[in-house]
Amino acid sequence: MSEYNLETFSVEKAIELYKDKVGAILFVDANANKIKPLVKNGIFKDFVRDDFSYTDLIEKLWYHFNNSSQTIVEDYQVFIPTSGKFRDKYSRRVNLMIDDVLHVTQFMVYPLGDDRYLFFLDELDRSMFHDEEINNQINANVYLFSMYIDIARDTTSNISVTEISDEVVNQQLKYSEWRMMIVNMIAKEYQAQFLEETDPETLKKKYVPGQTCSFDCMMMNLEGVFIWVKLIFSRAETNNDDDYRFVFMVKNIHEDSVELRKTLKKYEHLASVDSLTDVYNHGRIETEFNNAVVERAKNETRTSVMMLDIDFFKGINDEYGHATGDVTLKHFVEILNENIKDKNAVLGRWGGEEFVIVCYDTPIEKAGELAEELRKKVAEAEFEKAGHITCSIGVTEIEAEDEMNKAFERMDSALYKAKSEGRNRVITR
Repeated sequence: MSEYNLETFSVEKAIELYKDKVGAILFVDANANKIKPLVKNGIFKDFVRDDFSYTDLIEKLWYHFNNSSQTIVEDYQVFIPTSGKFRDKYSRRVNLMIDDVLHVTQFMVYPLGDDRYLFFLDELDRSMFHDEEINNQINANVYLFSMYIDIARDTTSNISVTEISDEVVNQQLKYSEWRMMIVNMIAKEYQAQFLEETDPETLKKKYVPGQTCSFDCMMMNLEGVFIWVKLIFSRAETNNDDDYRFVFMVKNIHEDSVELRKTLKKYEHLASVDSLTDVYNHGRIETEFNNAVVERAKNETRTSVMMLDIDFFKGINDEYGHATGDVTLKHFVEILNENIKDKNAVLGRWGGEEFVIVCYDTPIEKAGELAEELRKKVAEAEFEKAGHITCSIGVTEIEAEDEMNKAFERMDSALYKAKSEGRNRVITR
């Protein structure tokens, strides 16, 4: 007959059994940042070291990735102190990777007052949670973080970090504190926007009950890598206009955003380049030209522009055909690109056989020297079927009082003079 029966079983016997069967019992002094292991059984004999600080324990328990021993990046460990404070009894399940084996662990916390606690840790049967683990991994790829906010009370609650655990995280943290801590995980170019969008007064004014808004930004994930996320705020729908409670969520949109930006970059490129020569098209080089004029009006940065025209290009088309003309244009561009690649300059096709180069931080003397070098390189090159060709170049420097038309007319006039004086030459104005 079993020794355990209703008549003889007692609290003392239950405590004795529990002490032998429970994974670990720890006494914690959070203020002193120390723990005292009272009981260690099974996997916890090696997991809970006698030299553990309380901070070490909190980090090992849940500042790692779900189903992994990989530690959360140091930036996010700033939240450890606020994770180790408990106002009331607390229970949670975590996954611990010990010696490359995953263990599902349940722990309970009993506050004793003055930031002292009893921790009870026990291993559970992992097979019971297999389907749940799969669902959590799927959810963690979509929604990385969520929490409940009460603006009026300046509180946070129901914090869930899906990359760490499916369980709600214990955090004794004010919303105002969280906001100023998490901003450091937002990419610098979005930090001002984040602070503006998350400001309590902004949230009160911007959202009516039931309204949801979001914005995209780059945010550091728990591995320390910046990814694209969508930050979502939704105000709770209540009958009290002074009830400012919100659900806040961080959604992972990185793959979609990267793909979208690749697509936009592709179409931006197609809209900006000449399809034949793959340099800037007329619209884009005109924009560069105009921007240089505007910039010169603001400061003393010296920028020059030049227009290059292939001499007797019509004759090449007439004699050898347009296919040879196209090949000639491509080769011509290759020569120009090769010789301006180490210069602060951009090249574009103005139209036909005319090309424009905007030379930033370049006075007219240097631009004239570059134009002469380009002229010589073109004259020395051997072109397929067309043989040797030449080009004429007009150069001018943008002046502070210039408008684009005025600077263009000077450059065009210099080119006209180069062609009228015999071609294959550089004229500066």
